[in-house]
Amino acid sequence: MSSGRAPRRRFTLLAAPAAVAALALTLTACGGDGNKAGGGGNSHFVTGSGGISTVAKADRQDAPKLDGTTLDGKPLDVADYKGKVVVLNVWGSWCGPCRLEAKHFAKVSKETASQGVQFIGINTRDAEKGPAVNFEKDNNITYPSFFDPIGKLILRFPKGTLNPQAIPSTVVIDRDGKIAARTLVALDDVKLHKMIDPLIAEK
Repeated sequence: MSSGRAPRRRFTLLAAPAAVAALALTLTACGGDGNKAGGGGNSHFVTGSGGISTVAKADRQDAPKLDGTTLDGKPLDVADYKGKVVVLNVWGSWCGPCRLEAKHFAKVSKETASQGVQFIGINTRDAEKGPAVNFEKDNNITYPSFFDPIGKLILRFPKGTLNPQAIPSTVVIDRDGKIAARTLVALDDVKLHKMIDPLIAEK
């Protein structure tokens, strides 16, 4: 997808040292084959036909420490939401598939809030906050997003887990703070519920 190339160049020029590390993730900007799941032979996860990878409860690994500052300058720590199902969405305002899925995330975040679900965005490869803030306003997104322009938070996910490898990516953390599901493609509300609802039902 051609729109992914310009942000990749811009990202590299803006923060070369960190960008080298971030690019080691082989993140696919805006598209690519989202059904390819990495992780190695001992990852214990299964990828379904819809591109959603899941891990059995007994085989899940702890999510990394994810803390930082939101787009509106407030501190945010995912650990504060332990006991809830946390839906992490990696996105950029420049990303076409991110724009397509945004309205669905806004909708489902409101539908599941009373069921103990917390949505959190990870905004990446936006050099300035302005376009990302406008993206959230345009799509009625009310949940917080980390401002992570060079992908530091993404790098915290350990190898062999369901780590984000594309933009957009969505990773779901269970109530025990463990990585439970991931997809590397844009989602609509139906697929998003398919990903989240089994974790809501877990005891």
